[in-house]
Amino acid sequence: MTIELTASVRNRVGKGAARELRREGLVPAVIYGEKKPPLPISVSYKDAFRKIHDGGFLSTVIEIEVDGEKHRVIPKDYQLEPVRDFLVHVDFLRVGKNTTLIVDVPVLFINEDKSPGIRKGGVLNVVRHTVEVTVPADSIPENLVVDLDGVEVGGTMHISSVTLPENVVPTITDRDFTIATIAAPSALRSSEGEAEDEGAEEGGEAE
Repeated sequence: MTIELTASVRNRVGKGAARELRREGLVPAVIYGEKKPPLPISVSYKDAFRKIHDGGFLSTVIEIEVDGEKHRVIPKDYQLEPVRDFLVHVDFLRVGKNTTLIVDVPVLFINEDKSPGIRKGGVLNVVRHTVEVTVPADSIPENLVVDLDGVEVGGTMHISSVTLPENVVPTITDRDFTIATIAAPSALRSSEGEAEDEGAEEGGEAE
């Protein structure tokens, strides 16, 4: 998926210039990479902030039009002011036709209503909300789908449970790592624990 942003070249840098941009509803940013000089730009604060909070920002290819010239980039980092949580700066990396990237792709769980474990009161315990993968810039998936159809209490979904799109390779290759589990409901766990305790007491009395 490619989204679009419009930007302008920044002629001034520094804290004073950044404050002035924010007063104008803009946020400072920079485009770098591909062995070209860094390009200081400003983008709409509202548009950038909304795309960050929509999710998947750091794994989305963006086409930025800067004063009529288009640049194909991917966000590499952004800074939020820690107290007031406003957007301070965004870094964009240029991506070429054959660029391969390492990105975190969100995990999407489907068919929770078809999981016997969840229908019995089991809890979906998400171990990884994203998975780091190596992928061509042209082929970054919006998400990795984990199907919960038929999964019982105690079931574990590993990366091998996920049908990965072509050319998408997890960066962890030495183990079949866990994405999520279906944990037993607390009431069931406590009743099982009580039953075990009672069994141990009966065994003690018999002795």
